[in-house]
Amino acid sequence: MRLKTKKDIAALRVSGRILAETLHSLAKECKRGVSLEYLDDLARERIRVQGAKPAFLGYQPAWADEPYPAAICASLNEQIVHGLPSAYVMRDGDVVKLDLGVDYRGYFTDAAITVAVGKIPARSARLIVATKKALMAGIRAARPGNRLGDVGYAIARAIEGAGFRIVNGLTGHGVGFAPHEDPEVLNYGERGTGLEIKPGLVIAIEPMASAGTPEARENPDGSFSTADGSVAAHFEHTVYVGEKGPEILTSA
Repeated sequence: MRLKTKKDIAALRVSGRILAETLHSLAKECKRGVSLEYLDDLARERIRVQGAKPAFLGYQPAWADEPYPAAICASLNEQIVHGLPSAYVMRDGDVVKLDLGVDYRGYFTDAAITVAVGKIPARSARLIVATKKALMAGIRAARPGNRLGDVGYAIARAIEGAGFRIVNGLTGHGVGFAPHEDPEVLNYGERGTGLEIKPGLVIAIEPMASAGTPEARENPDGSFSTADGSVAAHFEHTVYVGEKGPEILTSA
């Protein structure tokens, strides 16, 4: 794990701005009749014209059998993360998770949102709200002198307090010089435990929550879904911890 310098953070702010603007454009296109492939094409173009590259395209983490073939992850309904964008055409009632990484001159940021297509069930809507609130709770806990257990505790408390479950086995991570770095950022924890948070730390905080079981299963395409088929939600920001507290680098 390497802490980031002021020079690094300046470049990461640019990377994060490109990501946020791209993700905002994708969210506006999450409508009935639009394909997931179209969203991927749009992401590639939006990132390219801003002088950056899709961080996920061609990326092969240690756990993957082959490089990732798309710019975005697009996960539908019971899918949690790592869904491959396909020719599937979105329809009313879909819950779409969009996960995106940007590489700006070797500086990487990562963020995700969950978008409702048309009218969705009330419980699914509450899950989306609760997961977004959990992300913000985790970010507020990412302060110098706190520990990563404080971040996980804040996330889990927000999710479980709303009547939902944290998905087991899927976590946040360090980011900045690569799409994935140390440390692991769990979505649960005990206050006062874990790695001490110091100025210069850059992490991707990403709660993933389920309306049903906390158990996940891996699909043949490398994506993960809830084991019982219940709907899932996912939100993520890249966060820089400064002397005065956390700064969201991927906020529009």
